[in-house]
Amino acid sequence: MIEPEHHEFVASDSRRLAWQRWPSADGVHRGYVVALHGIQSHAGWYEYSSRRLAEAGFEVCFLDRRGSGRNSQSRGDAVHCDRLVHDVTQFLVELGHRRDREHPGSPVVLQGVSWGGKLATVVASRRPDLIDALALLYPGLKARVRPGWWARFRLGLARRLEIRDKLVEIPLQDPSLFTLDQDWQRFIRNDPLTLRDVTVGFLLANQDLDRQVDAAVAGIACPVLVMLAGGDRIIDNAAVRELFSRFASKRKQMHEYSSAAHTLEFESARDDFVADLLGWLDQMTAGLGSDPP
Repeated sequence: MIEPEHHEFVASDSRRLAWQRWPSADGVHRGYVVALHGIQSHAGWYEYSSRRLAEAGFEVCFLDRRGSGRNSQSRGDAVHCDRLVHDVTQFLVELGHRRDREHPGSPVVLQGVSWGGKLATVVASRRPDLIDALALLYPGLKARVRPGWWARFRLGLARRLEIRDKLVEIPLQDPSLFTLDQDWQRFIRNDPLTLRDVTVGFLLANQDLDRQVDAAVAGIACPVLVMLAGGDRIIDNAAVRELFSRFASKRKQMHEYSSAAHTLEFESARDDFVADLLGWLDQMTAGLGSDPP
């Protein structure tokens, strides 16, 4: 059985950031998948799908966002959205160099899960040269859970007054928002690496990313996959569908799993969603120079 390797890379501000590497099965390499997790989760939530992709010949590089997961420094913080974007683009640049040595021409897919879909979309729009395709799994491009006018007023005031360090509880503390499965609900509730709070600085970075998403999709021409959970209480699926129609890509697909809650990884439909993801990856990578199976 393929198991993850734990690594770190050094960001341009000298911060050491954790990531998991799921090496592709022996003798098989179809491409690289660089994955970004949600606002509360981390790479460890997605072992099942990562292992399945690795067994099918894709190397999975799952990054823990700074301040999240195995990154203990400055928990829940982000100095600004460009810092988050640059962490990902730097990793992609370094991966591109390794790809050129190990498997020249092998495709690189950027995968954004939940909140990570927002970050992945902005990265893809800014640096299309670094990726070959974009996969967005129940992406946080448009959220149901949004701050009211008073919270927005206070956030605007914090921006003007440079108040950034104050911690704020993430309004997603109920595990049933993520999954209908009680065992996985207990996992989320008891997971010591699940992020419970973020700083005002992170909320401001998130707000800046939100402002960029609508314009970003119009410039994304690579193949795009969107996967939605039909019973999602976190994501505004109708708004995501409308946004999906505005992606510039001529090669885009959408799948929806009608009875599933937000985190497809934890739902009974996970085999279906992984099979569909692998089917799309096979279609997308065909003829792009990856090594034969």
